[in-house]
Amino acid sequence: MAEVKRNLANYLNRIAICAVLILAATPVRAQEQAPKSEFIAPGIEHIQITRGFKSDKEATGPWFINMLRIDLTKARLRMVHAMDEAVGLETVSSLATRYGALAAINSGYFRTTGTYRGDSVGVDLLDGKILSESNNTRAAVGLIEGKDAQQVIFGHIKFEGQLIAGRSTHDINGLNRPRADNELLIFTPEFHRTTLTDPTGLEIIVRRSRVTEIRDMRGSSTIPADGFVISTSGSAREWALKNLRVNSSVALTMKLSPTESDQAEIWKQVTNVVGGGPQLIKDGRVDITNAVEKIAPAFVNDGHPRTAIAKLKSGQLLLVTVDGRQPSESIGMSLTMLADLLIEFGAVEAINLDGGGSTTMVIKNKLVNKPSDATGERPVSDAILVYPR
Repeated sequence: MAEVKRNLANYLNRIAICAVLILAATPVRAQEQAPKSEFIAPGIEHIQITRGFKSDKEATGPWFINMLRIDLTKARLRMVHAMDEAVGLETVSSLATRYGALAAINSGYFRTTGTYRGDSVGVDLLDGKILSESNNTRAAVGLIEGKDAQQVIFGHIKFEGQLIAGRSTHDINGLNRPRADNELLIFTPEFHRTTLTDPTGLEIIVRRSRVTEIRDMRGSSTIPADGFVISTSGSAREWALKNLRVNSSVALTMKLSPTESDQAEIWKQVTNVVGGGPQLIKDGRVDITNAVEKIAPAFVNDGHPRTAIAKLKSGQLLLVTVDGRQPSESIGMSLTMLADLLIEFGAVEAINLDGGGSTTMVIKNKLVNKPSDATGERPVSDAILVYPR
């Protein structure tokens, strides 16, 4: 009997030692906090989530996530551009304060340096006026104004435009951006006081649909409030010299339309659009369209700070930021992880917006996420603002 007791004691001792060794080899997990939820106004809920833990493997996290879940029958959105022009940079905090918004996130991609910094790289339509053409027909979000509620729609947007001079026409290559070789651009009053161009092309001033001035090899033309400037180079310059004269009449045709033909009619109702990309979710399933949108696989697969917008099966809207590049606090997400997160919260449609150092969420004039730039909140080109209805 004594022998049995000794064997049992030795067996239990070995089990205890094994348990200690297993625990010692297991990384200590930070307790995953329960999501924090607060209604900051009727129909506007702020959700804050901390998930995962720091370890030698990035797959464990951590991730710091902020969400705004919005009922558009009780709240409304507004899309705005920095400095109230098509160029220029401003922080999301500044935009939210200037416009008196309850909350805000960053939105589209933009040029970060140079004379045209703040110019949208992707489609931008504000209050019915096109500020920027689409880029590789990338995913965009549109806003339709309704009597009782706004409607948000998603699609891949293309730009088409022509300049008509008598019996001759020329494709419009772009709007309110740097001019490349052999291009015809249009600069509208929403852009800036002048075109900011260098003196290597031909610029034509148009007021009330008539040419009022031709400026060859001069650049930076003043944009009239009642017209636009045609800016040309190379072969487009030769076309303009041949077909345009002072006092000749000209006309513009410009439109945005979705590549999804079944959505063409509803997109005609849109008054505000901001571009992003790639698409993350379509019809309730993860569907990342980076290849079609000419976005590198590394951008999809690597972990970065992210900003996204999604429509939920409940009809509500979700605005999301995930911080990144901060190993002790939040490492960022791949787009697949981001899409899975949105699906978890009921997303049926979603697109990725500008991320990285631009990722920002502001609520009640307070920064609620932690942007990744060492200098803090990054000035951006545009934002989506949230208000009580």
